[in-house]
Amino acid sequence: MLTSTQVKAAARECGADLVGIGSMDRFGGAPKQFDPRHIFPEARAIIGLGFRIHRGLLRGIEEGTLFSAYPTLGYACINDVQAPLALRELGNFLEDHGYEAVLYQNTMVRLGCGAGKAVAPDKPKPDVFLHFRIAAFLCGMGEVGYSKVFLSPQFGPRQRLAFILTDAPLEPDPLFEGRLCDRCMSCVKDCPARAISRDRTVKVTLAGRQVEWGELDLTKCAAVYQAGTPEFSPFMTEEVADAMRTVLASGQDPTGHGIWSFIKEKMPYSRNAWESYHHPACICGARGCIRACMIHLEDQGRLQNRFHHPFRKREPWRLSAEGG
Repeated sequence: MLTSTQVKAAARECGADLVGIGSMDRFGGAPKQFDPRHIFPEARAIIGLGFRIHRGLLRGIEEGTLFSAYPTLGYACINDVQAPLALRELGNFLEDHGYEAVLYQNTMVRLGCGAGKAVAPDKPKPDVFLHFRIAAFLCGMGEVGYSKVFLSPQFGPRQRLAFILTDAPLEPDPLFEGRLCDRCMSCVKDCPARAISRDRTVKVTLAGRQVEWGELDLTKCAAVYQAGTPEFSPFMTEEVADAMRTVLASGQDPTGHGIWSFIKEKMPYSRNAWESYHHPACICGARGCIRACMIHLEDQGRLQNRFHHPFRKREPWRLSAEGG
């Protein structure tokens, strides 16, 4: 019989830096539209794969001198190249042992989740959305931090995820029992979008465990992640800057036809990123939710992936409020 140990060894050979296995019953109580058991009702296990984001890919944004490394190699390459190849190879391994494998990569959700019509009264609308951070938690790979970014004991916030549903009867990993996030609120303080609430939280129960994170303003987060803010974007045009000031002040889209489309149209750097890599330009560089969190966790000595030198070596740069 195929064992969890064999699957984990195969996953690492396929290129995964992290592997965890969860049982499908841990999704009990999930809303129908977010329950992967509807994708593969006979699935017995979910396999979570994590791929590290190299710390050096954030270096150029930290220094304000190279913004393209993170969205290309730390985002698009993992989501669209490395993770799919690893999923395929591990899927081959499972099939070669006689088990079915449903591969689920990050960018599949861009086709539209819940966008179709339910094919039967007892089924959710296609496509079913797999919540990656929750799934990784249920695979025992770590925890959801206050910023809602997934944290692993190996890399903190520095990984991207992919999953396989399988009917192989694999032994699940225990849920993560440690505590990485200490509610330092560095993510809240350093988020240029001011998108993470300090006071309002979201609480969910996962596999009998209460999990909580800060309420996230998705409009602010998504817009600033793509374009930055006037203080943190060397590529911002004045037209986009005016729109972003409205988004930051009110959380509302001032364009009338979609702030994200507006950014792509009016900001060449962002448009080039989508046209070249089909991913956002990530100009804010996850300043609060990844970089500030990573710096804090490294300073506290909580991560297994350790470095000889600290990441932040000098005062962070900032443009004037006018973006110049």
